[in-house]
Amino acid sequence: MNTDRNNPLRMRRKPEVLAPAGNLRGLKTAVDYGADAVYCGGKAFGMRSAPKNLSLEDFEEGARYAHERGSRVYVTLNVLPRNAEVEAMREYIGQLKDTGIDAMIVTDIGVMMMAHQIAPDVELHVSTQAGVTNYGAAQALYEFGARRVVLAREMDLQAVRDIRARIPDDMDIECFVHGAMCMAFSGRCLFSNYLTGRDGNHGECAQPCRWKYSIVEEKRPGQYFPIEQTEEGAYLFNSQDMCMLDHIDDLIDSGATSLKIEGRSKSAYYIAAMTNAYKTAVDEYMVQRGFEAADGTVLKPFRDRVIREGDPDFAASAAAAPDAIERDADKAFAGVPGGDVGLEFAGPASDASSSDASAPSGARSAAPVEDAAARSAGGAQLDELSYKARSARRKSNTREEVLPEGWHHAKVRPAPHVTLPDWLLEEPDKVAHRDYSTGFYYPEHKVTQNTNRSAYFRSWMVVGEVLSWIPERGGRVTIMSRNKIEPGQLVEFLLPGEPPLAYTVPADGLEDADGVPVAAINNPAHVFSLPCPHEVPENAAIRSRTKKPTLKAE
Repeated sequence: MNTDRNNPLRMRRKPEVLAPAGNLRGLKTAVDYGADAVYCGGKAFGMRSAPKNLSLEDFEEGARYAHERGSRVYVTLNVLPRNAEVEAMREYIGQLKDTGIDAMIVTDIGVMMMAHQIAPDVELHVSTQAGVTNYGAAQALYEFGARRVVLAREMDLQAVRDIRARIPDDMDIECFVHGAMCMAFSGRCLFSNYLTGRDGNHGECAQPCRWKYSIVEEKRPGQYFPIEQTEEGAYLFNSQDMCMLDHIDDLIDSGATSLKIEGRSKSAYYIAAMTNAYKTAVDEYMVQRGFEAADGTVLKPFRDRVIREGDPDFAASAAAAPDAIERDADKAFAGVPGGDVGLEFAGPASDASSSDASAPSGARSAAPVEDAAARSAGGAQLDELSYKARSARRKSNTREEVLPEGWHHAKVRPAPHVTLPDWLLEEPDKVAHRDYSTGFYYPEHKVTQNTNRSAYFRSWMVVGEVLSWIPERGGRVTIMSRNKIEPGQLVEFLLPGEPPLAYTVPADGLEDADGVPVAAINNPAHVFSLPCPHEVPENAAIRSRTKKPTLKAE
């Protein structure tokens, strides 16, 4: 595999913003709005079939467009192929390797080995579908040739830093930061296949987890009862969307090197808005952490804040006071180890009463647990090894998980919170979305379900797209209309790397494609022009607040 550190496109100079694209236009939009890399699927073997996806010719053009602007292109090959698909996968990899793409995102170990053999100069990234949840798996995949692991979405921040501290520094960790969440483990689900025959593993998920469900009592046919007492039924698995924009510093500090925006089925506007938001947030992080000046000048090499095993202060961190994330987790999981599972630890009495002051806090064996939960469950004695496994599964973030053999969590060096401007924090609400959460990153604030609606919420809508801008006549912008624009209406032009440009449509000067004055722009998919003294870029989206919030996706 090519590991040339002199290639500027392969060197990690700062955290990567990774944007989605469902077609060539989406790819170019992501690059134009600051994406360091774009991931997209081809006509086969990707986990999304709804987007049009890209042809081999599209990949060639897209890779060339991205590389000219300092960005990269990754291709998803993350299905789990059936026997009949193996040879077709082999042929497709052989075709992809000559298009100029930078990486292939894979799940299946056979596909990984195949790609490593056929396309040794193309990076291998291991998909979230592989369910990587620990540093041992990441290290093994690195030895197999993987350059990056996309962690399972169930990982919290402490798990991210634990993995970062125990894998090679030149292995990337990719984490989701924004978009739809899947109720199944790492996105692997048979629900759609069972109910509709549409295979989620091959990109055809019908999202039945977001449907409405009620129950029927056997002797009362035709009477439907919502599982939650609402008039509209229940939403069994309808998870919230993820939004980590205001917590981007916690994730980067914890060792994430690539920040992944979900949404290959989304519109070019969504791609532009969210890419711009997260790229701007990363730029703010780099400045406020002292890695870059405001003009982008590099002041010092980028480095996360995870304390690794070889660091001078590694030993001291084991006995140090827990950080904020651990303290919060302790409160969230209030109770004693084993108390919630009705199990108790039968460790040696000498361990329980040990007063060895040199051992890290919590490193000694726990005393047997006696509580109501244990008694009600009949109380089962756990040996030491079983206790360790049980404790680790239950309290993935807490200082009580410091175990007798000396394991302890990786710490991070403290730093002030990175503050983002208000306009930036408002951006996620200007695209269609479900209720937001921070996913599983904070155990005390886990993702939950929407019980009042399954559709998207949209309070802003795209009303046009910039075709061109000219300085003549005091400045005019030609647009392709999408929705109504009328005098006095406040609109925003979405600008790359800047706050949106707010502009009130003037009372006069609106014209159709022939230059004939019009009272308002009210024909979708038609060309119009209007006065605009501010220069705006081609393809910039024009948006406006809706008069009434709607339930519709972009």
